[in-house]
Amino acid sequence: MTAAKKYVVATYITFWLMVLGICGTASMVFHAPPLVMRVLSNVCAWSPTIVLFVMFKKLLPGMTRVEFLRKSFSGRINPVKLLTGCWLTVCCVLLSVYIAAVIEKREVGSYFAFGNLSALPLSVLLSLTSGPTGEELGWRGYLKGELEKKFSFVGSAVRLGTIWAFWHAVLWFVDSDFSGWAMLVYIISNVIVMISLTLIMGIVMGKGGNVLCSMAIHFCFNCTYLFLNVGIVFYAVLTVAFALVAAVMTAIYARSGE
Repeated sequence: MTAAKKYVVATYITFWLMVLGICGTASMVFHAPPLVMRVLSNVCAWSPTIVLFVMFKKLLPGMTRVEFLRKSFSGRINPVKLLTGCWLTVCCVLLSVYIAAVIEKREVGSYFAFGNLSALPLSVLLSLTSGPTGEELGWRGYLKGELEKKFSFVGSAVRLGTIWAFWHAVLWFVDSDFSGWAMLVYIISNVIVMISLTLIMGIVMGKGGNVLCSMAIHFCFNCTYLFLNVGIVFYAVLTVAFALVAAVMTAIYARSGE
C-alpha cells in the first residue's frame, strides 16, 4: 500500500471514530448543547490535517513540516480566478435555491432560516475553522499533489473529489433526515458536487497550488449553508448546477493549455 493510500485509510478511520466516539458520546450520553456539538464537529473536521502531521515523516520524507506549510501557502494567487471561483460557488447554491423554489412552488424566502443574526459572527467563525482550514492542508495541500503525480488533472480531481465525498459518508447517515430514494439522491449529490468543487479548486489553484484558494472556495460553499433550510429537490438541482459549471470551467481550462 502506498503512503497516499495509507493516509486516506488513516484519515477515514480517524474521522469516523472521532465523529462516532466524540460527537456520539457528547450527544447521546452527555446531551451536549448545539454549540458544544458544533465545536466538537469542528474538531473532527481537522482529522485530515491531524493525520497528515502525525504521519508526516512517512508521507513526505525529506521535508519538514515548516517547509510543507511554506510550500502550501507560497504559490501565486490569481485574484481574478479566485474571485470567479468563489462567486460561481455561491451562485450555484443560490441559483439552485431559486430553481428549487420554482419547481416546488414555494417562496424563495422559505428556504432561508436566518434565526438570531447576533450569532452570525460566531457562525461564520465556526464555519471558517471547520472544513476550510481543517481539511484543506490534507486534501489539497498533500493528497492533490500525490494524485497529480500519477493521473491527469481531471483524473486526479475525480479521484480526490470521490475520496473527499465518501470521507463524509458517516455524516450522511448520522447528520441527515433523508431516507429511501431521497437518501440515494443526497449521496449522489454529495459525490458529484464534491468532485465538481475539486475541479473548480484545482483550476483556481493552478500550477502554484496555493491552499488559500481551496480554503476560500470551501469557506464560500460552507457559508451558504448557514441559513439554508432545504429539501431533496434542492440537492438534485445543486448537482446539475455544479456539474455544468465544473464541466464548462474544465473545458476552458483544458483549452488554455495551463
